[in-house]
Amino acid sequence: MQGGDAAVGGFLQALGGRGSFADQGASSSGPSVTPTGDAPAPFDAQDGPRLAGPSGTHPLADLSAGDLLQRVTDGLEGSIEVAGPVRIGEGIRGTIRVRATRAIAAGSAGIRLVGVLLREEMRSGPTRQADASNAATQAAAIAAHAAASVAHLSPGGAGAPPLPVATDTSTVSWVEVHGQVVEDLRYAEPTLPTLMAPNQLVEIAFEIPAPCVGPPSAHTGSALIAWAVEAHWGIAMGADEWVATVVAVEQPADLLRSGVVALPADALSDVVIDDGASMSVSPVPPLVPGSAVTLNVAWPDAPGGRAARVELTTDVRAMNGLSVVSERVPVDHASLGGTQVTVPLPADLPPTVVTEGLSVGHRLRVIIDRKMRSDVAAERPIVVT
Repeated sequence: MQGGDAAVGGFLQALGGRGSFADQGASSSGPSVTPTGDAPAPFDAQDGPRLAGPSGTHPLADLSAGDLLQRVTDGLEGSIEVAGPVRIGEGIRGTIRVRATRAIAAGSAGIRLVGVLLREEMRSGPTRQADASNAATQAAAIAAHAAASVAHLSPGGAGAPPLPVATDTSTVSWVEVHGQVVEDLRYAEPTLPTLMAPNQLVEIAFEIPAPCVGPPSAHTGSALIAWAVEAHWGIAMGADEWVATVVAVEQPADLLRSGVVALPADALSDVVIDDGASMSVSPVPPLVPGSAVTLNVAWPDAPGGRAARVELTTDVRAMNGLSVVSERVPVDHASLGGTQVTVPLPADLPPTVVTEGLSVGHRLRVIIDRKMRSDVAAERPIVVT
């Protein structure tokens, strides 16, 4: 049996492309406009240049849902504790402990479960250098035109030098992260007071439904699904107050087996045959991040090559889609007629997701490296909870 060492945080590490316009060096060589990203409240703690970056970067990669969350507003102090784990189709139980730091008079108060989807979007526009160059050219032309007029050299006439148009058309591309609310569920029970005096303490237990069918929490580097439970006070003619906490919503294996989520053909199968290669996995999917899967390969007619390997590939389909190879395990090419390979699943591997605006799928690929010719590969889909 061949295998690799288990990885922790391997998926986002394999992604690469760190960086954002919060770095002064990146912003100085960027577009003429100031790139900024934004996310719906309460995940708006990093709004601005931190959610934007040069082309080829992934500003979300180093940010967790917790980094994005604005946990408490100025009029409150406290927290929400959630008893985990939280799974799709089940319930969320916890306790709210909050104290008012000033008088609060709200038109409404209650518990809110909010889910957001953040995605990278590509933008393009003129560079800072192009804008500066064109501005200098325009300023020089205006000065020359004014000088010609003073000297009575065809002032304003047909012989006056024309004002040139912008000649530097250099452009640059960049990435911005923007978000949308995918679920906003509000609950009147348990009751929260709409009026609170300074230093008034509220401590109350709650139980609310988890999302019925998802989507689950997921971080794909270029997109992120995040959930939060929020105690929310709606203030008329003023800024709302809240205390919030991130809820990691897990995807049960039974949900994936039920057919509710549209999965690739054979993704839940034990054995898949592709181009003469029989590939079975143990355990049978759905698989759990942070665990390992054993791939049994029977490829008696595998073509010759210099070397072979098994790769774990994650495909993210979104506005800025990508494919990430987070694990590579070498394989003895001569053993492909019948061998076992243990592939560790990174602890931060995102779940299989199929939702509007984002889908995430995973593949195990057996690849043969051939000298002076294209690689040959056989593959099978897998499903991750």
